[in-house]
Amino acid sequence: QVQLVESGGGLVQAGGSLELSCAASGRTFNNYAMAWFRQAPGKEREFVVGTTYIGANTFYANYSDSVKGRFIATRDNAKNTLSVRMNRLNPEDTAVYYCAARSKSAATPRRDDYDSWGQGTQVTVSS
Repeated sequence: QVQLVESGGGLVQAGGSLELSCAASGRTFNNYAMAWFRQAPGKEREFVVGTTYIGANTFYANYSDSVKGRFIATRDNAKNTLSVRMNRLNPEDTAVYYCAARSKSAATPRRDDYDSWGQGTQVTVSS
């Protein structure tokens, strides 16, 4: 399994930005799909963005409709890090954000496809 540690959560006003980071260790990062999920109080954990490594430190990212155009994921396989820059945040983005790893190269939006999870980091957006 991959060990994942998230950082960067906090409180921000609506319209603001935050950047979350995930540091991975324990396995060869290249062969893993990496993703961000989030879970709001009383709701299911939902997919935010998934990244599929396609070689030469290049990846493909796919986003949920709710964050497309506002969130930008970056992945650095040399540093074993996955980040997401969250822009134009709104109160509906308030949730605990989790980094996840899948021991296959292709990212999916399905929570059960991921083998390893971080502890989560809280993001709160005030109106």
